[in-house]
Amino acid sequence: MPPSMPLPTVRRRRLGAELRRLRERTDLSATEAGALLGITQSRISNIEAGRYGVSADRLRALARTYDCSDESLVNALAAMTGERKRGWWEEYRELLPSILIDLTELEHHATALRVTQVVNIPGLLQIREYARAIYQEAVPALLPHEIEHRISHRIKRQAILYRENPPPYEAVVHEAALRMQFGGPEVTKKQLKHLIDMSEGETVTVLVIPFGVSFPSTAVGIDYFHGPVPQLDTVSVDIAYKDALIDAPAQLERYSAMLNRMRSVALKPEPSRDLIHRIAEAI
Repeated sequence: MPPSMPLPTVRRRRLGAELRRLRERTDLSATEAGALLGITQSRISNIEAGRYGVSADRLRALARTYDCSDESLVNALAAMTGERKRGWWEEYRELLPSILIDLTELEHHATALRVTQVVNIPGLLQIREYARAIYQEAVPALLPHEIEHRISHRIKRQAILYRENPPPYEAVVHEAALRMQFGGPEVTKKQLKHLIDMSEGETVTVLVIPFGVSFPSTAVGIDYFHGPVPQLDTVSVDIAYKDALIDAPAQLERYSAMLNRMRSVALKPEPSRDLIHRIAEAI
């Protein structure tokens, strides 16, 4: 029995999805596109599904066939081709839900990151003890080894904030998240101190929405991953314990507007740090 083909990465799936969008805008079927390029319909379909890779030259040929004159987009897509080496997160593929692997890959390649949380501190800013307390509250309950895998994975993800030329990271956090004492008072104080320390870095911005301020209604976490061009942005939304990846242009615009609104009503960085400090001191 031949070995099974590895699952396509989220970037390869996204590359295929963008090629499908370009093809559909020209009203070409996969069969018609394949005929113009001298390849089969199944080849086109497999590329668009992310099952087959595509070279930069073939991608540019596809873009010409689809009358795409957006050079920035074509160059960005070409840069996504030919990737053979998989990231460190692949070692967790058999240990964690696939959405967590996808999110890690998106974080790694993002040019900037924007997140919002209402009830807990964003994952990239969590300390180990706080993350453990969060996972211990999961429903359905996680087994001890599952918690350890998630904590290990979360801490490794945080390396993107410390690497050379890290992506700008903006977190809009509601005051409620600062006051939720996951892990108890001591863990919470340590977590808030870490949040203050991280917010003082050059590339990390923490903005707090205080009680009493209205903002777009959302009880879910939102992660917005900026791509090299706006068309390649992606949003992750935690809906009823299941993350959804969104890349439809209209939805990207909606979530970008939502994040902009939340940023506009939040405290500026220095007043946000002051509020975090006061809450920590009161615990």
